[in-house]
Amino acid sequence: MSAEKLNYKVNVNSEVGELEAVILHTMGTEVENMTPENAERALYSDILNLSVARMEFDQLKGVLEKVTKVFEVEDLLGEVLKNDKVKSGLIEKVCSCCDDPHLREYLKELNTEDLALALIEGVPMSRDSLTRFLNEQRFALRPLHNFFFTRDASISIGNKVLAAKMASQVRERESQIMEAIFDYYPAFDTQTITADRRDRNYRHISIEGGDVLVARNDLTLIGIGARTTPQGVDLIVDKLKKQKEKHHILVQELPTGRESFIHLDMVFTFLSQEECMVYEPVVLQPNRFKTIHITLDNGHVKIREEKNILESLSQLKMDLKPLYCGGQDDLWTQEREQWHSGANFFAFAPGKVIGYGRNVKTIEQLSFNGYEIIEAQDIIENRKQVKDYTKCAITIAGSELSRGGGGARCMTMPVRRKEIKW
Repeated sequence: MSAEKLNYKVNVNSEVGELEAVILHTMGTEVENMTPENAERALYSDILNLSVARMEFDQLKGVLEKVTKVFEVEDLLGEVLKNDKVKSGLIEKVCSCCDDPHLREYLKELNTEDLALALIEGVPMSRDSLTRFLNEQRFALRPLHNFFFTRDASISIGNKVLAAKMASQVRERESQIMEAIFDYYPAFDTQTITADRRDRNYRHISIEGGDVLVARNDLTLIGIGARTTPQGVDLIVDKLKKQKEKHHILVQELPTGRESFIHLDMVFTFLSQEECMVYEPVVLQPNRFKTIHITLDNGHVKIREEKNILESLSQLKMDLKPLYCGGQDDLWTQEREQWHSGANFFAFAPGKVIGYGRNVKTIEQLSFNGYEIIEAQDIIENRKQVKDYTKCAITIAGSELSRGGGGARCMTMPVRRKEIKW
């Protein structure tokens, strides 16, 4: 059935409501168009093997296609680029800082499918002048190496979408693309929110989707650290305080010295209305990383410090049982499994989640707490059905994907979820 005949209007008021539509980006050559020399600039600590990573990603996609409507970024982008206003606007944005004078005209001449591909996979530098011939950059328009982490560039909050302000300029085009998609793909029927570029503090604002967890329609969790700044949180506060309804924001400070802590969802994710996955050393153990409670009530803002996320959630009538990334027996195991996105689960329904099978102790935690552990291929090949289980954890391979620095939640951008009764 086509998207036009079904309701895909943006609506996300929880992290665990039954998933009705999600956006993925199946990685292409942009992932391999890097070298060890430029991997750090592309925000990778290593380079990925595309063929292996694609096989692993296909497990994630295959499972989700069994339970929900899956949209692909490239398809959506191709559709909205049929609008001449969108096409010209995006081209102007991406060419504004380009050193190749031919890029703008080259992009304008492409058909919508090829343009969508070029905006994602990049365009090689023309070598028709000595300056460009000697330029060490291979691409006039750099590939979007990180775009398969669709979570980061846009954030569904209720019936609106926040176009993220990325911490690194190399990812800015991802946000521009997602903003165009949500503004112009008619089935999504939403409004986007962006940072005000006229604001004198704009240069300090960054906020990415991995740091924003919509717990309830009146409760949002946000991490601050390497990718999201306090000014980014203030941006959301300014938008939400205009509402008359009371709203709570729990802010969690994150370590900034290690790339596995780049987002809140690398140390904390929701599994159901009753359970969550935590990386204990950051989320629960006493440390220097503050948990801050912001209350918005009819335009008034109150801020206070809390002991930790779980205690603050409990005060807000959300009692969650923590399950522990890497278990609780050995700090080294906790660190290893958190490094490989062991806390980064994606719930496609209450108590039904997807994560990496390689994190053995984390998977044991789920099993001990009543989750049926199912390999992705069993779902894809119809040997098992998720509807037959009250609680289940679908495991996907992650030997290559995890080296990109993210997990199942990072690779999924929910468009719509069913409402949850609390």
